Amino acid sequence: MSITPAGTEIHYTVTWLEMTERPSHGWPHEPTGEPASLLKADTPPAWYFLMLYDAVGRDYAWEDMHDKTEDELADWLAHPETSLYTLMRKGWPHGFFMLDHRKPSICHLAYFGLVPQAIGRGLGRFLLQNAVLTAWALPGVEKLTVNTNTLDHPRALQTYQRCGFEPVLRTEHRRVLKRDIDASRIPD
Repeated sequence: MSITPAGTEIHYTVTWLEMTERPSHGWPHEPTGEPASLLKADTPPAWYFLMLYDAVGRDYAWEDMHDKTEDELADWLAHPETSLYTLMRKGWPHGFFMLDHRKPSICHLAYFGLVPQAIGRGLGRFLLQNAVLTAWALPGVEKLTVNTNTLDHPRALQTYQRCGFEPVLRTEHRRVLKRDIDASRIPD
């Protein structure tokens, strides 16, 4: 495996997506295999969020939330219009999603993903459908938004589109890596 070291400037594309009406499908059935639980965290501590954020995002250069102070994270996590849900299976987190409904009529799927050990087990669709329907169940939601980028899982964009999101904007970005990353994750 080739490594792109911390300190390297990388270029990537962000795709902004939205959904303007609730999907017609109902709540998903529990995935096959071991039982799974989706747990909402009440005012989770910053360390818990960062543990999930790193477990899911370390391979995809998720680094931005480490720029926040613990107090900033705690305030965001404790806000009544944000919510964190963890997908538990076999007693450990398999993934999570974070909803941010602080803007009137808009809910943003701020974070979504599975830990590497849970990918390919049929949990992604279950988790995403729950995230989408949970967002639409919030009072006053008229639009659901999400963004993904070319550093995320290669199937992220198509997964969001299959779930009903439509791309509305693409923007080019660059940043300097704060941690080493597998070079195959960096787009050409």
